[in-house]
Amino acid sequence: MAGSYWRTEVTSLVIDMMTVAIEQEPTRVRDTSGDVILEVRSVTKAFGGNRAVDDCSFTVGRGSITGLIGPNGAGKSTLLNGIAGALQVTSGSILLEGEPIVGLRPDELLRRGLARTFQVPRPIPTMTVLENLVLAGQDQAGERIWNAWFRPGQIERQENMIIDQALGVLAYVNLLHLRDAYAANLSGGQRKLLEFARTLMVKPRLVLLDEPAAGVNRTLMRQLTQHIEEQCHDHGVTFLIVEHDMDLVARLCDPVIVMAEGKRLMVGSFAEIRQDKAVLDAYLGGQVG
Repeated sequence: MAGSYWRTEVTSLVIDMMTVAIEQEPTRVRDTSGDVILEVRSVTKAFGGNRAVDDCSFTVGRGSITGLIGPNGAGKSTLLNGIAGALQVTSGSILLEGEPIVGLRPDELLRRGLARTFQVPRPIPTMTVLENLVLAGQDQAGERIWNAWFRPGQIERQENMIIDQALGVLAYVNLLHLRDAYAANLSGGQRKLLEFARTLMVKPRLVLLDEPAAGVNRTLMRQLTQHIEEQCHDHGVTFLIVEHDMDLVARLCDPVIVMAEGKRLMVGSFAEIRQDKAVLDAYLGGQVG
């Protein structure tokens, strides 16, 4: 990553970090050491001879909004995919609520309370907004063929409950007026809100967010930020957020984990990491004077 394009990109990111520091109040790292919901232990993910994640370890405290930042190519999204079960890690262990989860499928992790969103939202475009949410409902009796024959009343009652839940979630994220719109017709920001709404349908304990600010205008971003804060502070949902938007990281995330070259570089408050020489070196490729 020695090209001029990368230097320009990361230089602007470091400038963003320094600018945000002036505008945001310093935050304090919450003491979550005694209550860990997620633990990453010496995780490595190799693609051939390239280690995208290299012996990385950290913990995420229950009830926190933890940021995961680093230059492009640091291994953030690869690690997130490993935690979410979308990629099999090469070595190391990952524990959710103290239980090992390496090797579990995403649907199995969802049943354990771990949900995730994608950098590019993935709703089903030919279904309506409401249908996308109803589909996210868990353990639906109608998915079992025998129930369709012998328990039609139970299926109908559950479907009505799921629809009511979905309508409530849509109202919460201000998408109720789009309930009958096809997902394909939503804006980028509306798709992000829809994807976030889908995670709420499963009542998660831990949500992995992959660049929630990407492609979202400031108005919708404020809405999404408010929802994240409310779900954390009012409902105890833990968030691990991969993000490049330093405004968002400064406002939301405490603590912040910094990755570089596949490794954990440091953990601290945003105020601490923005002043750390190793972090600046990682972003600027050693060009800090």
